[in-house]
Amino acid sequence: MPFIIIAPLKLAAEVVAGRADAWACGLLGPEMAHAHPELPNMPQSQRLRLSLHDVDGTRPGFQAAAPQQMADMISFARRWWRVAQAGRAGPLLVHCWFGISRSPAAAYVMQCALRPAADEMAIARELRSLAPWATPNAHLVALADSLLGRNGRMQRAIAALGRGREASSGEVVHWPVAGGKA
Repeated sequence: MPFIIIAPLKLAAEVVAGRADAWACGLLGPEMAHAHPELPNMPQSQRLRLSLHDVDGTRPGFQAAAPQQMADMISFARRWWRVAQAGRAGPLLVHCWFGISRSPAAAYVMQCALRPAADEMAIARELRSLAPWATPNAHLVALADSLLGRNGRMQRAIAALGRGREASSGEVVHWPVAGGKA
């Protein structure tokens, strides 16, 4: 079964080492080069780099996620899913600096996009059970909620989870995509 991997940047290379079939979505601050030196053999077509800070909404001096970035991410996840369903793609790595806020939010968004009939709260609970430290970025979730026509249900589910347990860094999580659709 295809799966999404959530990881902090420091573990990204280790997670997909030797996996030429892996895909990656990095969510890092604009000040970071996004050179992906940790993923040297991954084709450009299997990478998505999103430059944004881990902020909710507009904050002076910081770059929040934009609707087009979330649309690009959803499109990327759907493309990966089609290739994975054909047996030609491995896992989709989603990473950010610490693996606590942006990458769990992105993985949640991807799961909601790939599982349109699934309950948003059930998906949020899956995330919490796999990553108890996750505190998904609410702004990313809000943008995607609108794009996916979920009428606030994604936002309410993430708000209901509350803050994850204290952690200085997230861990690697393998999250299967059960019953997904492109």
